[in-house]
This record gives sequence, structure tokens and C-alpha cells, in this order.
Amino acid sequence: MYKCTGYVFPESMEEAYKLNQKKSNKIIAGGGWLKLGSRQYATLIDLSRLGLDEIYEDEECFKIGAMVSLRQLETHEGLNLYTQGAIKESLKHIVGVQFRNSATIGGSIYGRFGFSDVLTMLMALDGFAGLYKGGSVPLEDFAKMKYDRDILSAVTIRKQKNIKTVYSSFRNQSTDFPVLACAMSLSEGKIRTALGARPARAEVITAELPTDIDRFANETANSFAYGGNMRASAEYRRHIAYVLIKRNAEILAGGKAYGD
Repeated sequence: MYKCTGYVFPESMEEAYKLNQKKSNKIIAGGGWLKLGSRQYATLIDLSRLGLDEIYEDEECFKIGAMVSLRQLETHEGLNLYTQGAIKESLKHIVGVQFRNSATIGGSIYGRFGFSDVLTMLMALDGFAGLYKGGSVPLEDFAKMKYDRDILSAVTIRKQKNIKTVYSSFRNQSTDFPVLACAMSLSEGKIRTALGARPARAEVITAELPTDIDRFANETANSFAYGGNMRASAEYRRHIAYVLIKRNAEILAGGKAYGD
């Protein structure tokens, strides 16, 4: 369990940013993963009073505030309609409803965890990280960035016409971290494939809609690097990647909504 000597609710993003420049301070977000550690912090910074806990939708995009809970994301009608249920599928295995009610999108994305279902899903949707000082950064670039003291304020998903999306993962147990996670989207003849839990951070490959799905799955799976850990070997992950990519591509190429 972590410890701290101070706890503050900043009144502005600028105040939060200045507080966060001190290395002994920490933004708490939902605190879901933070509580697993045993570090001593000087001050925990709580962003919950800065109006970052809403999902805004207009004709062009979805803007998801950093303090939006994973449960809010999971149950949002607009996002689930837009992704044909893939958003809900990507979140439903993350621990349990109680955890998803407190864990935030900001903590999940800023952490850039190798096992992150959330990062994998939003990268396939061509999402953007909104940084207080760094501006808007594509998630695929943000995932490769080194950690700094900037603050993630929101994630934006720009709407694409006639998009089809699908998400699948392989787990040893239903609420365990994924052995491998695969999210794909199809729009205007282009397929974006995001592969996470390799066990490294998710990465994205974009390609034309294939005519030979088996070949596409094999070539795409071979384009990613894999590693081994207690959950699976690199070779096993490579095989699972081929299976998930092929299944997802078949759904997208067939024009089916997720779950059909």
C-alpha cells in the first residue's frame, strides 16, 4: 500500500501541472494500480474537481475526459454504437465492475501498460492523447513516448465514416491480464490492427483490406515482435496473434457487427 503526507484537489490544470513537476508528487487518477505499490509520496494530486469526468460527443468526435471511469466508457451508448460493441468487449474482463467504477481512462492510458486492453482498443480507433502542455498526440506515438511530468487531460476519438470495429483477447482466466489482445478497425478500405499484451505496449499496423485473409493474418502477425513471460511464450503469442487477427479480419471483411 502506498503512503503520502499530503493530498490536494487543484483548482486548475495549471496548478495541477506545477504540483506534478515535483518528482515526489503523484497524480492519483483512480488509484487502481497505485495501491498495488508500496512507495512513499509527498503529495497526491486528485484531478476529480476539474471537470474531466465526462464524455462529450459531437458530429466529428468523442472527447473522453481523463477522469472518466472505465465503467462509464464501457456503458456509453454512443461509443458502443460507434464501435458495434467493441468498446464494451475490450473492458468487460478488466477485474470487475467495482474496479472499473474507480479506474480511470487517464490512468489506464497514461500508464501505457503492456497488458492494457484500453490502450489497444483506442489505438485501433486512431485515438489522440490530449496533453496539457504537449497538445494532441496520436496514441500510437504517445505509447512510444518516455514518461514525463505532463498531464493527460483527455482522449479524443475522431469519427470515421462507416467504420467497423472488433476486439478480441485471449486470457488464461476471464479476469486475468490478457495473454494477447487484438483490436481492429476498418474504414475506407484500410484496416488498422492494434496488438497489445505481447507482452509489450500495443503497436499499430495499417494495411489495405485484404483479398486473402489467411495470408494477411500471417503477414500481420509476423510484423509484430513478441516476448515471453509467466503467461505465455513468445512463440505461443505469435500463434495466438495469427488466430485473433484472422478471426477479426473475417468479421470486418464480412461486414458484420461485433458479436454477430
